[in-house]
Amino acid sequence: MIANWKPLFDQVKSEPYSATLHSFLDHEYASQTIYPPRDLVYNAFKLTDPKDLKVVIIGQDPYHEPGQAMGLSFSVPKGTPLPPSLQNIYKELEGDLGIKMDFQNGDLTPWAKQGVLLLNAYLTVRAHSPLSHKREEYDLFIADVMRYLDTLDQPIVFMLWGGFAKKFIPFVKNPKHRVLKAVHPSPLSANRGGWFGEHLFSRCNAILVGQGLKAIDWRI
Repeated sequence: MIANWKPLFDQVKSEPYSATLHSFLDHEYASQTIYPPRDLVYNAFKLTDPKDLKVVIIGQDPYHEPGQAMGLSFSVPKGTPLPPSLQNIYKELEGDLGIKMDFQNGDLTPWAKQGVLLLNAYLTVRAHSPLSHKREEYDLFIADVMRYLDTLDQPIVFMLWGGFAKKFIPFVKNPKHRVLKAVHPSPLSANRGGWFGEHLFSRCNAILVGQGLKAIDWRI
């Protein structure tokens, strides 16, 4: 489906930061252990078609331990132990929607295929080194992505969790787009309040249904 993002990526390719970023990644993947595997760096765009886009969830950077990162924010391959943030997402889903989540399966691909763009702001990371690829080129890229998303004419719910994600609120200007804010689901933030009991997922579905769209089936 990445071909359907052609207007965005054509614009990105024309920007000076694009060549710099690709050169940097060429060197990093050749000399370091980098996650996710390079063929999964743009996985979020491969799995979610812009014309079907309903929800955007923005993470910071990929998981940095072996076997976790798969190019979708918060997602891990099936059979991989759920990171604490994803555990809290599942717990809130169960409490909010009264559904049973499979805590043995953290693969959120079914969400992506329903129109949930699971996007990290920094698409890559060195092993064992969080935010090691926090670079200006990625800041410029995510800004271009956000500006493009705001041109899409359908209703979209932006789920912005934590201070980092809330930085993107100013990009959401389209009157058909909505923002649902919360603290980050990591234990450090979630256990202080502002995550559990916020009913983010039922509120998101209510917005979609109110706009005549099909609700997201959040079950995994």
